[in-house]
Amino acid sequence: MPLTELSVHEVIRATPRTRYLRIDTGSTEFAYTAGQAVMVGLHGSPLRKPYSIASAPSETARTNRIELLVQVDDSGGPDPHIERAAPGTRLDVEGPFGRFTLPAVDDDPAFLLVAGGTGIAPLRSMMIEALHRPAPPRISLVYSARSVEELAYRAELEALASSGHIALAMTVTRDDTFPWRGRRGRIDAQLLKEALPGKSAWCLVCGPQAMIEDVTAGLSSVGVPEARVGMERFDA
Repeated sequence: MPLTELSVHEVIRATPRTRYLRIDTGSTEFAYTAGQAVMVGLHGSPLRKPYSIASAPSETARTNRIELLVQVDDSGGPDPHIERAAPGTRLDVEGPFGRFTLPAVDDDPAFLLVAGGTGIAPLRSMMIEALHRPAPPRISLVYSARSVEELAYRAELEALASSGHIALAMTVTRDDTFPWRGRRGRIDAQLLKEALPGKSAWCLVCGPQAMIEDVTAGLSSVGVPEARVGMERFDA
């Protein structure tokens, strides 16, 4: 995979445990497919870690930046592989790579995107890229996080739902202390059935292994063919 030296444009707090890391591509042509990932580390360091690209290719073409959703540790410090990342920090970016991407569209394209935690990153990339098409497909997004505060891109997702661009269901799996009028509990077959925009829809799933197992079983139980399900595991 090609290795490119790029610089950090800005770091923005996304949730208590994640940050949006926006990286300048400058004059470098950085071509990728929505859903792909990169290996990233501080410039010159042998340590690199994989991150799915959360921005869409159409956004990168317009802004000359890629965006990552970066996990921070429980003490509040940044991820150890890019712990000193700040505006101007030089990074070594390897890639892109990965086959977890949007399938080729058919006559009546529809997608069910199911995310857990930071698994929203590649699905956000796919969603934004699909919405950028001249004839956007029908998109339903189901998103779970441990607490309300851990729902990354929440404002953006709610705005897309309010404008009718996507159907959105968000659920909180652990925290019951923060005010929240939405769903609570893990993603189950009933929620998937409600969100599914047709049994011919492509279903793309990204999140922790336990969530993936629950979701794939749930999709099977509501009649979604295995061939229509794509998945990628995230640790958080």
